[in-house]
Amino acid sequence: MIYLDNSATTKPYQEVVETYAKVASTYFGNPSSLHSLGMQAEGLVTESRSRIANILGVKAKEIIFTSGGTEGNNIAIKGTAWAKKSRGKHLITTQVEHASVAEAFAQLEQDGFEVTYLPVDHAGRINVMQLEAAIRPDTTLVSIIHVNNETGTIQPIHEVGKLLEKFPHLLFHVDDVQGITKVPLNIREARIDLCSCSAHKFHGMKGNGFLFVREGVRVNSLLHGGEQENQLRAGTENVAGIVSMAKALRIASEQKSHDKKLVSLRERLITQLTSIEGIVINSPSYDVAPHIVNFSIPGTKPEVVVQSLTAKEVYVSTKSACSSKLSAPSRVLSAMGLSEERASSGIRVSFSYETTQQEIDRFIAELKVIIPELREVINS
Repeated sequence: MIYLDNSATTKPYQEVVETYAKVASTYFGNPSSLHSLGMQAEGLVTESRSRIANILGVKAKEIIFTSGGTEGNNIAIKGTAWAKKSRGKHLITTQVEHASVAEAFAQLEQDGFEVTYLPVDHAGRINVMQLEAAIRPDTTLVSIIHVNNETGTIQPIHEVGKLLEKFPHLLFHVDDVQGITKVPLNIREARIDLCSCSAHKFHGMKGNGFLFVREGVRVNSLLHGGEQENQLRAGTENVAGIVSMAKALRIASEQKSHDKKLVSLRERLITQLTSIEGIVINSPSYDVAPHIVNFSIPGTKPEVVVQSLTAKEVYVSTKSACSSKLSAPSRVLSAMGLSEERASSGIRVSFSYETTQQEIDRFIAELKVIIPELREVINS
């Protein structure tokens, strides 16, 4: 098996799975319970919160545990919009956000908010001057993805944070689901107020994540029924998931020394892809994450390519896993100005630190066999 769909989800580290199983079976008490089992569970949650905060360089009380990136994005965006609606109802985001962000803003538009969607250039990147021009007295939130989940494009987050220093009434949310442990981001230096992350993107278990909420920022809760997570996220904490997530983040963060390996794999893949007739690279050539490559094979259906590779036990994807079953052209590639044919035939390959050169070579070999076969069927 060759797994090249790490942007959809990563395989949990074995140590993480073992930690999850141990905590789930031994420390099963409810952290809100007053007896010793509950206090043990609460202690593990508190320790995990501190460990994650230390890795990120923030305060423990600024970490709110969630079920993943989608919930974190919804809390940050909807919670901020509603908390600050008396000050203004204008919000700013981009045309290339993850579906959980795009749809949260679409919901707010239905609720009477006004949203400006910043365009991007051919590399999928916003223009900070256009962002500044879009800011109004009634603007309350700017939400920008750090690393694009389809193309790997890195947005100028630090530059945006610097700009927003001039607008202290504005809150800045960053979706860092694809960037964390892969592309450096200093939350403090970038003046980020809210930042969403998801465990299963860095070899943790699915159903766990966290939201950084800067001290002093007020966000309305979307869930009610308990005092958990600083009254921002009601519900019994997933203790096993939280503890194993802290371990996964530590292990993944310690592997930053392998970044050169990811860059080398990316360069190797792009070199070989460009040697195949009919393939065009969609990911940018600069300011791009080292673990994502997006390319198109115009004239083919991406879902057929994916299934043909699956038959060979090679696993890639078309676009965001949350949207991969939709046949419409990629919203991200279309926003970059690519033709409908290219936007409709995009393939995403994404690595982990465990991906090897041999796996890349075999993927290319299988692709060289599959593409002519598909074209022969189409032209027959």
